[in-house]
Amino acid sequence: MADGNITKDVMYDAVAPDDFESMLELDRYNARSTAFDKIISATHDHFWDPLDPKYIDFSEPWDMENEALLPDDQVMALGVPYVLDHLEKTGQKVKFINEMVLWNFSSILHGEQGALNLSASLCHVLKDQGAQEYAANQTREEARHVTGFAKYIKARWGRPRPCGATLQQLLVDIIGAPEVYKKIIGMQMLVEGLAMGAFAAGFQYNRDPLAKKLFQLVMTDEAFHHKFGKIWADRTIPKMTQDERDIVEDWAAHCFQSLLFNMGSPVQQAAIYTQFGLDPERVVAEMRATYQNDESRRERLKSQTNIFRVLIKTLFNAGLITDRTRAFYATYVDMDELKAEGEKMVGDDIAEAGIKYLQEINFKDRHAAPVTIAAE
Repeated sequence: MADGNITKDVMYDAVAPDDFESMLELDRYNARSTAFDKIISATHDHFWDPLDPKYIDFSEPWDMENEALLPDDQVMALGVPYVLDHLEKTGQKVKFINEMVLWNFSSILHGEQGALNLSASLCHVLKDQGAQEYAANQTREEARHVTGFAKYIKARWGRPRPCGATLQQLLVDIIGAPEVYKKIIGMQMLVEGLAMGAFAAGFQYNRDPLAKKLFQLVMTDEAFHHKFGKIWADRTIPKMTQDERDIVEDWAAHCFQSLLFNMGSPVQQAAIYTQFGLDPERVVAEMRATYQNDESRRERLKSQTNIFRVLIKTLFNAGLITDRTRAFYATYVDMDELKAEGEKMVGDDIAEAGIKYLQEINFKDRHAAPVTIAAE
């Protein structure tokens, strides 16, 4: 087992990535956990193929020159008078909005590539057959997400933007970490939680029907991936010592802060502002002045689809926020309000509707039993 790994349940036992001999142990083949069987079986119900137009057709048109993909109030930079006035005077607002959407889609694409590599790496270290099969299924699903988002970006813009430095470093850290808990908290809970928030927001606000369809199809997979992390939390966190709990809480807070500082960071988007004739330093300064106060930040985080609110709720429901770290997250959201909402996550209803859509395609010749993302 990797040094520093925190394992409290046999189904999350892990070996070193190069320890293939352990996979050949005879007793291992008769000790398969059933905890993930329902998630694995449900794979057939939410199967989709980004290369098959009966699921999604990437040839559907959109006027990128004249039609903004998002409304103004969903682009933070447009809340800065200097930015909005300049873009309206120069007639570049639509193009600017769509460039910002490209930044977001590119970040999603890079995150999905990270999830693909992460889930593949779990196949090498998870010793339990059930957990390993689940990870193999997720690898396949993440691969189609990479294909889907790459095809959408190619159809609308031609080429993605580079990965932001902060997100890139976090993905490298998570994928390269020898500790399974870092992989599961970092990717299966936080990056997947981020994805669910981003996809739900995209489904709600993006004006392109093709984008909405892509978000929903991906969400039918991601809801199950998120569940894998929740099962880990339910079976692991209550059995931890205080020292171990502190370690995983600190890792969760580190991942959260990295994501918070990456997504939509005006510093990392300096090249976009320069492209539109804006002074990046002035944009950054005025955006901070506009959004840095607690009241403004809390107002933005009230939305059920705000990605950072979704991340905090994910950690809270998993038991990864205690009195020790509560104040850190309370800077961003009302923790009592979050607790009162219960465990239902944003995007659950969208994903379930997407599963029904896929069942109609995949099982049109036979009656399909209903599937819910709450499968354990």
